[in-house]
Amino acid sequence: MPTRFFDLTGQTALVTGGAQGIGAGIATRLARAGAAVAVADRNLEGALAQAAALKAEDLDAFAVEIDVADAGSVQSAVDTVLACRGRMQVLVCNAGIAGKALPTWDQSDRDWKSVIDVNLSGVFYCCRATLPTMLEHDYGRIVNIASLAGKEGNPNMVAYSASKAGVIAISKSMAKETALKNICVNAISPTVIRTPILDQITEDQVNYMTSKIPRARTGTIEEVAAVAHFLASPDCSFVTGQCYDVSGGRATY
Repeated sequence: MPTRFFDLTGQTALVTGGAQGIGAGIATRLARAGAAVAVADRNLEGALAQAAALKAEDLDAFAVEIDVADAGSVQSAVDTVLACRGRMQVLVCNAGIAGKALPTWDQSDRDWKSVIDVNLSGVFYCCRATLPTMLEHDYGRIVNIASLAGKEGNPNMVAYSASKAGVIAISKSMAKETALKNICVNAISPTVIRTPILDQITEDQVNYMTSKIPRARTGTIEEVAAVAHFLASPDCSFVTGQCYDVSGGRATY
């Protein structure tokens, strides 16, 4: 029988923003690799539908309601997963919003705060709630979804760019804090991936970002999920504090 690489049999994974887009793709990939997947989303109806779709494949999945911008909601979701499964070996922080496509001087306090609360504080809350159980069991894999915008900065997306830069920094910081444990914390920086989040920004913005990709196309959800799968697996044992670009050659540093 051939070896199944990046096997996740017996592990439990929590995927935020798992009801659609990249989150749903990652949840599907991890479930097919053997993990029990908690599909976590503010949209509980969507999370239930995604979990049901995975169950229809005879995969182990269940829905959890979460608002990553609310620390109490995050802790409740993590507690629910631990109560159901006892352990949580994998956390994928994927939930995010694009915010309004406006120059900095036209962004309101509310515009800024809404993006930072979800994209940056949400990652912090989820990691903070999850790390104690990983530390207790001396094992864990955390995958935080950042963006190329966090490295290069996209015009008219100041809050989004800043929040994703913060996600990369959070990942590197926590990786150093947990380096002596069997815990790996990494980030993924996708370029433009054709998902519903693109509906929140203008076509001009999408075209601007796509024009910078040497491969001359948007990425696919499956291409991001493949990288997340490795970073979520036991095979990722000496890789921590890294940011993996899924960019079609756009970033080479």
